[in-house]
Amino acid sequence: MFLLSKDLVFPPVNLADKNGLLAIGGDLSVERLLLAYKSGIFPWYNHDEPIIWYSPDPRMVLFPKNLKISKSMKQIIRKNQFRATFNQNFSEVISNCKNSYREGQGGTWITEEMEQAYINLYQLGVAKSVEVWEGNELVGGLYGIDLGHVFCGESMFSKVGNASKFAFIYLVQKLEKEHYKLIDCQVYNEHLASLGADEISRETFLNYLKK
Repeated sequence: MFLLSKDLVFPPVNLADKNGLLAIGGDLSVERLLLAYKSGIFPWYNHDEPIIWYSPDPRMVLFPKNLKISKSMKQIIRKNQFRATFNQNFSEVISNCKNSYREGQGGTWITEEMEQAYINLYQLGVAKSVEVWEGNELVGGLYGIDLGHVFCGESMFSKVGNASKFAFIYLVQKLEKEHYKLIDCQVYNEHLASLGADEISRETFLNYLKK
């Protein structure tokens, strides 16, 4: 594990440990975050920890063509229970992600510093969000980093059943139409696996980032 200085540089990702932990320290400046995502690295830490940077191997991703929609979700989509918007209320989405209860976690990993950092990226047009509405109420959504051909998902929330799943399906279908290569899901997650996500090697993932 490497200790970052003020210099805008990361160690080679192949030096990460078996859990993907690469480095600690540095900052959440726009410049460093952009370098991180373009290098296959992302920050992930709790409020009482220093900034920790990861680059896991294997990497969980979803190729848009592999999206799986269950029969029950197809019924929900047909019923028009929800409607989705894109990048219309980023601050509310990340705030809800920050404050959502997650089973097995003592608290959120989205600190106030991280929340502001991603709002800064949103203001530059790099961070994007999906909002899911039931009537006029925001009931779900997700946000992530848009690299132009790869979308790096960060977090999602749901106030009612299936709202976050609806957000994800909406995003994948939108990105497929726009010829995105893949959606980065970072690490294995059963929920995303059920939607078609799978693991690839870090080297393969980095090749997609370079294309």
